[in-house]
Amino acid sequence: METMGPWTLLLTTLTIVLSISHATSESSNKKFLSCLSSHSKTSNIPISGAIYIPHNTSFLSILNMRIRNNRYKTARTPKPLAIITALHENHIQQAVTCARSNGIQIRIRSGGHDYEGLSYVSDVPFVILDMFHLNAVNVNIGDETAWVQAGATLGNLYYNIAKKSRVLAFPAGVSIYLGAGGHFSGGGYGNLMRKYGLSVDNIIDAKLVDVNGKILDRKSMGEDLFWAIKGGGGASFGVILSWKIKLVPVTPEVTVFNVKKTVEEGATDVVYKWQQVASKLHEDLFIRAMVQVVDGKVGKKTVLLSFIGQFLGPIDKLLPLVNKSFPELGLQKSDCTQMPWVNSTLFWINKPIGTPLETLLGISKELPSSYFKSKSDYVKNPIPKEVMQSIWQWMIKGESVWMQWNPYGGKMEKISPFETPFPHRAGNLFLIQYSTFWTDAKATDHYMNFSRSFYEFMTPFVSKSPREAFLNYRDLDIGANHPSNATSIVTA
Repeated sequence: METMGPWTLLLTTLTIVLSISHATSESSNKKFLSCLSSHSKTSNIPISGAIYIPHNTSFLSILNMRIRNNRYKTARTPKPLAIITALHENHIQQAVTCARSNGIQIRIRSGGHDYEGLSYVSDVPFVILDMFHLNAVNVNIGDETAWVQAGATLGNLYYNIAKKSRVLAFPAGVSIYLGAGGHFSGGGYGNLMRKYGLSVDNIIDAKLVDVNGKILDRKSMGEDLFWAIKGGGGASFGVILSWKIKLVPVTPEVTVFNVKKTVEEGATDVVYKWQQVASKLHEDLFIRAMVQVVDGKVGKKTVLLSFIGQFLGPIDKLLPLVNKSFPELGLQKSDCTQMPWVNSTLFWINKPIGTPLETLLGISKELPSSYFKSKSDYVKNPIPKEVMQSIWQWMIKGESVWMQWNPYGGKMEKISPFETPFPHRAGNLFLIQYSTFWTDAKATDHYMNFSRSFYEFMTPFVSKSPREAFLNYRDLDIGANHPSNATSIVTA
């Protein structure tokens, strides 16, 4: 009898293992779906209309409609056994109970903006719990609070606040397409953080489904768990159903501006001064520095810095404040526009002045998808000018890369790092977000290598021991051993 060679034996063994694994997954999935069907009999709203499995013709469209990163929209990307687009809180309870009893992992998706696809991809058998139908926002003007379901977008939240009041707001992100469930649970920062802190600093209650399928609020979950979900990532502890938030006062009109300068126009000197003053300016003023590569003169690439600002007050109060503390910016009255706070949320996503407020109710599938890799850093000491010149050179070499520098200070200095699981407080000048984009799947290795090399270059100039990162800017490179000159990168 002929014996098997080592490679034949290995391939045979692998085939058997994969066949067993596939059969196990199929069996678990059938039991999971049967479990859902059984529980659904006691519900007023059957869950059957919320379940999508791979055999459904609309399965891929439901899966892909909230995938922003094309790195996780390939044929090789692991697919869920099912997608549950929950229509009622009972559906969440049923999904959690049945997944647990059948050993299936749950991935929870609200807005779908997870940079590394962790809300809709797994390497073990899993189902996606999609929250986008649970998107109600109930504003109570009497006590200046609101209950926000996890699937509500920030645009939905801002719109509903504005329907009730033009002098109330909520400190959260700039992108109107972010889902409240994940955004808040990771901290939630935006252009009001220097005045009012983070989203989690203004959350007063929450509802979640725990591992046993029970719905808990702040009182029943206890203060330890309530503390943990406010910045520690809600999906680590349960499925967030909704948040109760405390609204904050804003002036009837705010002032916004966007001053742009290339490096040839002295942007390096301006942003160097920005590093020194942005975190020390009046807490009513937030100025982001946006750094990107653009076409310059004679066909050469250059770096453009956009200083995008918002002031809680009128132009005539803003100008003397900026010209005294930050004259290098050269802010002019003609650069500034006054508008109600809710309109400023459209300005921050580059919509033209006068864009209808109903635009806030748009959904994330309207955004174009691309391949990208994002990273983050915290800066505690100003980056020297000569280093910034090197940064510009790196960016021009990378071409499709931009950075956002978001200032700290103000309220962020006054909140203890132990108040919530979000520790990045006093001592930080600003937060950096790096993003590298590309359109050709074949170029993925090249751009991933560039992103990692650029990040390694920045090591001496950012926080140390530990090197800090922002939870919601997911980065699976953290803790992984990726040399900067790696030439082979496995992509999902």
